[in-house]
Amino acid sequence: MSPNRLEFATTGATEFVDITPRIRDEVRRTGLRNGRVHLQSLHTTLGLAVNENEPLLLRDFEGLLERLAPAGAGYEHDDFTRRFDIALDEPVNGHAHCRQLLLSAFATLMVEDGHLVLGRWQSVFAVELDGPRHRELAIQLEGEFARHGRDAAEALVEIELTRQLMVDPEPIASPMRRLLEAGGKRLRPRLVQLTSAIGPRDDPLRAAELAAAVELLHSATLVHDDYVDESTHRRGSPTVASAEGPERAIAVGDYYFAKATRLIAQIGNPGVTSAVAEALEAICASQIDDVALRGTYPGDRDSYMRVIRGKTASLFSAACASGALLSEANADVVGALRRYGELLGTAFQMADDVIDFSPSSGKTVGLDIKQRVLSLPLIYAAEDRVVGPEVRRLLAGSLGEAEVGRVTDLVTSTDALPRVREEARSLVEAALRELDAVELDGLRPALAGVARSAVDRSS
Repeated sequence: MSPNRLEFATTGATEFVDITPRIRDEVRRTGLRNGRVHLQSLHTTLGLAVNENEPLLLRDFEGLLERLAPAGAGYEHDDFTRRFDIALDEPVNGHAHCRQLLLSAFATLMVEDGHLVLGRWQSVFAVELDGPRHRELAIQLEGEFARHGRDAAEALVEIELTRQLMVDPEPIASPMRRLLEAGGKRLRPRLVQLTSAIGPRDDPLRAAELAAAVELLHSATLVHDDYVDESTHRRGSPTVASAEGPERAIAVGDYYFAKATRLIAQIGNPGVTSAVAEALEAICASQIDDVALRGTYPGDRDSYMRVIRGKTASLFSAACASGALLSEANADVVGALRRYGELLGTAFQMADDVIDFSPSSGKTVGLDIKQRVLSLPLIYAAEDRVVGPEVRRLLAGSLGEAEVGRVTDLVTSTDALPRVREEARSLVEAALRELDAVELDGLRPALAGVARSAVDRSS
């Protein structure tokens, strides 16, 4: 049995928070191969449900709850004159308690061959009925756990990240530590560690050093991105730019760009150093393109693909190639993994674009629109014959809350989101086909699992 807690913050009175990716992460983290995942809400105004993550359908659910248990309908629970020991900030929430009875406080999900068993359109939701609140779910996993050393490998990366930050000046290390401790998928380090076991030289400690350096490099790009995009929060915590100021953000990002590059050079493998350095060049060049293209927002598909291949796919590709090079894999394997990583990184960014339009993702809906970040669903919606003219007109003006909300509604009314989801899935399958012609020492299933989970989160 593996017990844990899922913690998250909600932002509204009725909110569907898709926790499917978090549950999948727990399945992978614990190594559960076959068994069950048990979930229990620890709150009387937080329910659980399994259904489709489609914005219009979620609005239907919200309307159904309002009709069955309307707010302000005169609940005895809200008559504070008849209750004892009422806190000064006690909310009027009788309707929320009644709505919870229409849902469930419990859910049990099956796991087969290491995968959460859900239908193609099914997602698992925590349904907030009285937000905004800080919430907790109890989660227990039971069954057959297959340990393949992943937990130990991940622990090596976390130890190495902690060790590196301990020796850095505290004003520099503190904001980076806050970012790293806020979470993250650690996909790039995971790819480094997987691919570093493919060749004849499998050294977990050197792989962990490289994986940690790649994660520091990625985190440095996030610090700079947040400054450029004027983002106030990332992963639920204040960004470096918003908490410490833009000057500190630039310094922190620059410091860890330099440090990560030095750590990689010290590994002593010229091929590894070159692979990561090329990715860093691509990231910087595409950032310039990204900012320049905001003047022609929302841009076109060709411009979008050029930017995300540099900003996102290049580091995925470098993570895969550098791990293989570290293990002294042959050139054919390195090339196949490089192409796999580029296609996976592209698919990952497309899936992330879709998530920006999901009200249950935990991200602020429409944030990319407000910050004029290139987005493929937005590009497709702007090209739509019916809503395209209105989308382009709104994007050409100032983007307040009303305009962002309207653009979001217009995008979700088209086929843009399912079209991008399908494109991302096709890229993943193309990435896996790159692996078919090379010998991967039995690691293809693990690489396939990483790839598919990277895009499943947008479903």
